[in-house]
Amino acid sequence: MLRITAAECRPFFDAVTSKALEIGAPVSMAVVGAEGHLIALERMDEAGFITPETAHAKAYTAVAFRSMSPRFPDGLVIQKWFMERNPQMLVATSIMKGGLVVASGGCAPIFKGDALVGAYGISGGTSQQDEEMAKHACATVGWSIAPATDTTSEGVKAHIKDLYAKAGIAGRES
Repeated sequence: MLRITAAECRPFFDAVTSKALEIGAPVSMAVVGAEGHLIALERMDEAGFITPETAHAKAYTAVAFRSMSPRFPDGLVIQKWFMERNPQMLVATSIMKGGLVVASGGCAPIFKGDALVGAYGISGGTSQQDEEMAKHACATVGWSIAPATDTTSEGVKAHIKDLYAKAGIAGRES
């Protein structure tokens, strides 16, 4: 069974930290396994005191919702989808899971080939800054936020693109 290890998180955390220092946004970073259990968590000096819990919740949310449907490639799409359909359900789900559901930028699933092995969450900057740090770190360490084989239907892809457009997000691939 494919999985992500704590040792694999170190280079990702280092890359996030490097970008965070460059843009002046101290953050916390978390990685969870495919089942949502915490693998690694780190808080930069000067990052807000609530950012570790938020990063963990973002990672948990990304793996939970991406494992349920290809409609949810990241926290921004999860947030927009719930805002349009049932915003109360997002709050209720968060309450049911003890605050571990947070839909925001800066989180996405992690794939090895076609296997969902976990997700990461970054918290401390704006959603856009968290996304920028994540994109940099994924490119640096070679993490993929999509399965190698894309089996997502064209209808779902169109839906995701529409959600990104409504959220004002350009340049995202689905």
